[in-house]
Amino acid sequence: MSKKNPSPDTPAPEINEGGRTFLVVVDKSEELRAALRFACRRVVHSGGTVALFHAVPQTEFQHFSTIGELMDHEAKTEAERLLQQVAANVHRQIGKFPDLYLRQGDTLPELQKVIKEHPFSMLVLGAGTGHEGPGPIVSAVSGKLAGKLDIPVTIVPGDLSDERIDALT
Repeated sequence: MSKKNPSPDTPAPEINEGGRTFLVVVDKSEELRAALRFACRRVVHSGGTVALFHAVPQTEFQHFSTIGELMDHEAKTEAERLLQQVAANVHRQIGKFPDLYLRQGDTLPELQKVIKEHPFSMLVLGAGTGHEGPGPIVSAVSGKLAGKLDIPVTIVPGDLSDERIDALT
C-alpha cells in the first residue's frame, strides 16, 4: 500500500517558529553533563531551545509543621540554585536561557505531568554507567513508562566525551 502524495495545492504544515524543545531532567548525577551537552548541541544544529525539569520531593516530616515547612523551603531553594547553575551552563552553550520547570513531588509523576502540559519535542536523559545501573528515570522510561510518554526519548550514555557527543549531533 503506497501513501498518496499531497497535491501541489495542499499547504505545507506550519513550522513551529520556536523550533524544537529538548527537555532535560536535572539532578546531581554525573550523566547530566552528557544529556545536557547532547540537547544543547541539537539546539545549536537544528534550532529550538532547551527546557530543564527538576522535582523537589515533598517533605514527610510531620511532627512539627514549621520544621517541615523549613525543610521544604530549604529543599526548594537548593533546587532553584541547581537549576540556575545548569541554566547558566545552557546559556554558555546555546546563547539563550532555557525554560525552567520546578515541581514539588515525586519525580516520575511530576515529569509525566509536565510532559502532558507542554509541547516538548524530545526528552533527553543521561544513562548512568556505574554498577547501580542506568538510573531510576532511565529504568522507568525504558520499563514501566515505556510507551506511556507522548514524546520520543533519547538516552545518552553518561560517559560519552564532549567530542563524541559533538560528532553525533
